[in-house]
Amino acid sequence: MSSEALEIITPLLNEKTSKEKIFQILNLSVPVLMGIYIFFNPFPHTTAIKDTCFYFGAGIAILLLVLKKIDFSFRLPLTLPFILFVVWVVIGLFFALDRGNSIHDFFVHLLKYIIFYYVMVNTYNSRRRINYLSWIIITSASIFSFGCIFYYYVMLKYPLSAKLMLGLPEIPVNLIGVISITALIFALHTALHNNNTYSVRIIATCCSLPLFAIALLSQSRGTLTAMLFATTLLLAKNKKTLAIFILVTIGIASLSPVKDRFLNPNVTTALRMGINYTSLEVLKDFPLLGIGFGMETYRNGKIIDLKTFNERVPSKYQQHYIHNDPHNMLMSVAVRTGVIGLILYLFILYTFAKTCWMCIRHGKDDFIKKWGICIAAAFTAVFIIGLFEPVFSHAPETVLFTLFAMITIIWRSNLNDEEAHQ
Repeated sequence: MSSEALEIITPLLNEKTSKEKIFQILNLSVPVLMGIYIFFNPFPHTTAIKDTCFYFGAGIAILLLVLKKIDFSFRLPLTLPFILFVVWVVIGLFFALDRGNSIHDFFVHLLKYIIFYYVMVNTYNSRRRINYLSWIIITSASIFSFGCIFYYYVMLKYPLSAKLMLGLPEIPVNLIGVISITALIFALHTALHNNNTYSVRIIATCCSLPLFAIALLSQSRGTLTAMLFATTLLLAKNKKTLAIFILVTIGIASLSPVKDRFLNPNVTTALRMGINYTSLEVLKDFPLLGIGFGMETYRNGKIIDLKTFNERVPSKYQQHYIHNDPHNMLMSVAVRTGVIGLILYLFILYTFAKTCWMCIRHGKDDFIKKWGICIAAAFTAVFIIGLFEPVFSHAPETVLFTLFAMITIIWRSNLNDEEAHQ
């Protein structure tokens, strides 16, 4: 090749190499930004950091998708359920009692997290990155839990018998379990995995201690019930470990005031029934499309007179102080999107559960099977807490859609293994 040709080709090659490096950096930046977003998920007063990381990460992913510089797939098990639910919510926007709030929540509490799901599935798309993601969740929740316990019981000097009451607007104490138990399940999964080194298992065990402690100190029946069910599912094949865990949990709980909430549940049970009865009365008036997707609509006294609906409830369950949130995730979806919306939401959960089952039963190796059990156990905890608490806020939603993404990644890994084998 002549020197003149080399002079022409060399700058072009260098330019191409530089562009490739830029795209490689952009590809790597997406999981980093999303990892930072997930890490700061439980921490209060970090909204600016979280929003910056999320929108930059999602924006870069969309740019790479448009330029065809990223491997991106929408052929996933949850795609059809998501589409059906989104279409129904969009239809409901035209009939929402508070259209402005419903449009806002559609973008901020639904479309945002579906985008988050697809970005996560297509960037944390390897077994190694699944482990990285697990450690991000474990580390973040452990630091958060330890910080909460230290602040409340050491700095503020409350006795250990006192219920943890931090007053955090982003994540009330009864919802801390969504984050802490999910991380606890991941930590136990890591600690019990035989392929991990001894030091890794020790670190995971140490991380599980503040996660376990904060669940007990929250004195929430829903959180403790969720923890017991989730760990039972996770440790079903480790019967000795499970027995020790249950005995320790029951033993500590029996020395705590939380035992009174289990032994004398009448007041709180009647309260939950009253909240659900009131929500049911609202649903009866708006059975098809619901009141609208916006979560502020239910508590807007100018639009929904909850006092009137509460008066329809049997006197035994009427609320003296009317709660302005449905304390049940399924009831919340039903009230906001109607019965059809609830069916479509259950279709999402069914598809998720089916994907977990496929990984557990038909996984090609222990990695797939054990992660399928782990994610199913974590979701069990989130779902149980969601039956007793208003979980539709940013921190719990991030956890929920992270679990959706993780099981999809595991499913794809198993699918790719099958194709490679064939």
